[in-house]
Amino acid sequence: MVKKRNELDKGIVLFDGECNFCNSTVLFLIKYDKRDKLRFASQQSEIGMNLLHANSYYESSLNTIIFINNKQVFVKTEALLEICKLLVGLPRIFIVAKIIPIKIRDYCYAVFSKYRYKLFGKKSECVVPTNEIRMKFLT
Repeated sequence: MVKKRNELDKGIVLFDGECNFCNSTVLFLIKYDKRDKLRFASQQSEIGMNLLHANSYYESSLNTIIFINNKQVFVKTEALLEICKLLVGLPRIFIVAKIIPIKIRDYCYAVFSKYRYKLFGKKSECVVPTNEIRMKFLT
């Protein structure tokens, strides 16, 4: 299926589809994506793996969110900050985290990522999204 031109201009968020926290984060992002700038795919999905490889990202990436926008690949806190730039409302305040050195931000991110399954658990089954949410996911 050929995507419309405007679909190709969307930023793509690749996330760990089994992580409860990651899935909640995706729903949060969808809520504040009022200008329809984002699309989503689980890293475990076929399209997610294809996008990772197409963007020369081969390492095991389930420990980080990956954001592909304008042919650039962002990971960890840089990905989150780039995503926040596209959102509307309260989440834009997170952009101020840019003043924290990236090594410190990414260290904190790595520690949180390491324990996220213990803190929030894993999904054992997929949630059936509404039609409005379903259109935001790449298939």
